[in-house]
Amino acid sequence: MASLSVALAGGAVELDKSNTEGWLQRLGWIYSGGAEGASLLLGTVAGSMIAIAGTVFSMTLVALSLASSQLGPRMLRNFMRDTANQVVLGTFVATFVYCLLVLRTIRRADEVSFVPHLSVSIGMLLAMVSIGVLIYFIHHVSVSIQADEVVARVGRELEDGIDRLFPGRLGKAGSEVSEVPSEAALPASFASQARAVGAFEDGYLQLIDADALMASATEEDLQLRLERRPGHYLVKGRAMVMVWPGRVTESLVGKLNAAFVFGNQRTAGQDVEFSFQQLVEIAVHALSPGINDPFTAIVCVDRLGSGLCRLARRDWPSAHRFDRHGRLRLVAPGSSFAGIVDTAFNQIRQSARSNPAVAIRMLDAIAQIAGHVQGAPNSACLQRHAGMIVERARQAVPEPDDLLAVEAAFKATTAALHELAGK
Repeated sequence: MASLSVALAGGAVELDKSNTEGWLQRLGWIYSGGAEGASLLLGTVAGSMIAIAGTVFSMTLVALSLASSQLGPRMLRNFMRDTANQVVLGTFVATFVYCLLVLRTIRRADEVSFVPHLSVSIGMLLAMVSIGVLIYFIHHVSVSIQADEVVARVGRELEDGIDRLFPGRLGKAGSEVSEVPSEAALPASFASQARAVGAFEDGYLQLIDADALMASATEEDLQLRLERRPGHYLVKGRAMVMVWPGRVTESLVGKLNAAFVFGNQRTAGQDVEFSFQQLVEIAVHALSPGINDPFTAIVCVDRLGSGLCRLARRDWPSAHRFDRHGRLRLVAPGSSFAGIVDTAFNQIRQSARSNPAVAIRMLDAIAQIAGHVQGAPNSACLQRHAGMIVERARQAVPEPDDLLAVEAAFKATTAALHELAGK
């Protein structure tokens, strides 16, 4: 935006210089004052914009501090990526830069007097726009730091990640092959003869370029099996891919490592569990003794239940990738539904052991998820979590009436799961 303001200032000044016939002055909205007034006006606007930009930056820091203390430090990335905050700061900085550049073109000497009337008018217009943007920013900050808004934003990221990584209908993985081989398609000597390729650096595995791995495996006539998936932390030298046959050259190691992207933190690009963990972090933070906000935790449980319902309806990608001849080249194990359910519920259950309201809402969420899952293993996973929730409540909830409410929710959840098993 600052770069655009430089271009705008240059274009507007050139248009003012070409105004030999004075047609701009005939427009009613064009500034018609002298050089002294124009300099004072632009100087005032420029000074005001840089002062407001500092105020906006301070307000943003306050919002970040509140978000960090109330919702967890990893929520900062959501505020830093907020487009509205970036546009607001960009507007003020761009207006400041524009006014400075136009101000330097004003000349007061009578023999070479020059007042860029159009440019000054545009500066006034930008100042009015900046006032509107400031009003919007005050409202936006007051809304964006509310816990429900933050949870809703993370929930939308979770839904987008599920839609991106788990399409509704996948079809066959890899090429169009008539029959997808099982894990046994790996050669019998894979476990004994495959060689490991380790990571070049420490960090969180953020992205894997499966196309690059497929190209390397096809070119070298290899079969690969990933040992780690996005979201895992790797120590330098830790095995991340197994190669068969074990003819691992230095060139091949470089190609394979180039297909893995590491960073200092987890991202949601290929790691759907990360978005679940963000909601879990908010809920656990809200249930801590220092904050004690079960309402925020309940909102997080609702969003987690919604995400798991959406996930349960999706086809899971095959771990096998094939070349155009139908030969298995890459085995890339991913997350499981049971593993994601563990990620969603384990820490909240442990933190909410004496809070019947959160326990009841977790059981209600499991009952809703039961209406969408398919298969006995997924149903057994939900039943296991429901049993752990009610067992923890029996140990920690002292009030008999509260415990009865938890037991009633558990019976309803069990009935929903049994209905699923009977279908």
